[in-house]
Amino acid sequence: NQGRLCVKGRFGVDYPNHPARLTRPLIRREGVPKGMDPGFDPANPLTHFREASWEEALDLAANGLTGLKVAHGPDALAGFGSAKCSNEEAWLFQKLVRTGFGSNHVDHCTRLCHASSVAALMECLGSGAVTASFMQALEADVVILTGCNPAVNHPVAATYFKQAARNGTRLIILDPRGQALDAYAWRSVRFTPGGDVALYNAMLHVIVTEKLYDPAYIDAHTEGFEALATSVVDMTPEAMAPRCGVEPGTIREIARAYATADKAMIFWGMGISQHVHGTDNARCLISLALACGHTGRPGTGLHPLRGQNNVQGASDAGLIPMVLPDYQPVGDAQLRAAFEELWNTPLDATPGLTVVEIMDAIVAGTIKGMYILGENPAMSDLNHARAALASLEHLVVQDLFVTETAQFADVILPASAWPEKEGTVTNTNRQVQLGRAAAVHVLDRGEDLRVG
Repeated sequence: NQGRLCVKGRFGVDYPNHPARLTRPLIRREGVPKGMDPGFDPANPLTHFREASWEEALDLAANGLTGLKVAHGPDALAGFGSAKCSNEEAWLFQKLVRTGFGSNHVDHCTRLCHASSVAALMECLGSGAVTASFMQALEADVVILTGCNPAVNHPVAATYFKQAARNGTRLIILDPRGQALDAYAWRSVRFTPGGDVALYNAMLHVIVTEKLYDPAYIDAHTEGFEALATSVVDMTPEAMAPRCGVEPGTIREIARAYATADKAMIFWGMGISQHVHGTDNARCLISLALACGHTGRPGTGLHPLRGQNNVQGASDAGLIPMVLPDYQPVGDAQLRAAFEELWNTPLDATPGLTVVEIMDAIVAGTIKGMYILGENPAMSDLNHARAALASLEHLVVQDLFVTETAQFADVILPASAWPEKEGTVTNTNRQVQLGRAAAVHVLDRGEDLRVG
């Protein structure tokens, strides 16, 4: 990143030594019900849990999960991994679920962020990842930012967008809300929330009717352009303006700027993907790039800005229910056989349940035990998740602190913080970055260390 860091990277170095940090395993006390007690103090969890040795905690965690597997079969167990862990940890976690639990019920937060973007990219491009890095913005003539607030959520990438704008790149920000990058924008267009598809289709209408597309690129690299052109024939800026809240003249201006640029890029965030029509939003953006030939060259491309630090790497490593590492479908017998030979274990050929489906299966009584590493569904899914977690027969949670989810656990295992371990992450650019241990591991300081 050429020395560029966000505020967490620069100043977020004290959390491993926080007084509330988990340093020893905890086991729920007899008679203490599962759930979030308003009087519970995460910094002093010994009112609801007792300290245990690693040997006792690991035995209880493993035997609880094994017992459920024996009694109810592999489909009774599931695991949530984390996009905040390393590639190596993600790979080991999905391997544990697939070989130890015996099912593919393993997922992580990608299900709730860019899953719709990945679906659209896989459908339209054959790959669910970014096609160019955010550094490429420095080589682009036009950059569209939509459904994202990089200065807040992707601050390292935002430095490149600011630098590009200062160097002459025209930033076009398409978003219902204002943001800090508006000060660097050539055009900042605020449209009606939910009017994404109407706006993008109106842009496509302008590009098609004014013949601003790239015929050579379309002929050589795409298919279905005629159907696309037909579908947007009635979606004029005048017809779409009431739906998206943008003046027809502005729609034509930004469409022409993007289409006629020699090199242009599109970046989007979860304002695009976390929609009932999130996949359609991403399809429109992909169609804009393909129609104009703005992919496959320096300074061009499509880039869904990732949320957590290793959501790309966790997905690559196989922390997804329907694919093995490197996006190999679990139902492909030949591909699955290679992993069975590598791991010396038969693997389930049925795609597993997603994060949302797992919660539903818990409520239905199908899934009875879970291992959750570094995820906090009791906060991200609130009442539905809390009711599900409370009904599990056995829950193991591993984290740095006693999170809301950990309050539902039978066994809580401490986790390692980033400064205490070595491992790699794959950032939003798909660059693999090595992290080296830089601090003493608080879990190894001796038996006299106490929680809280």
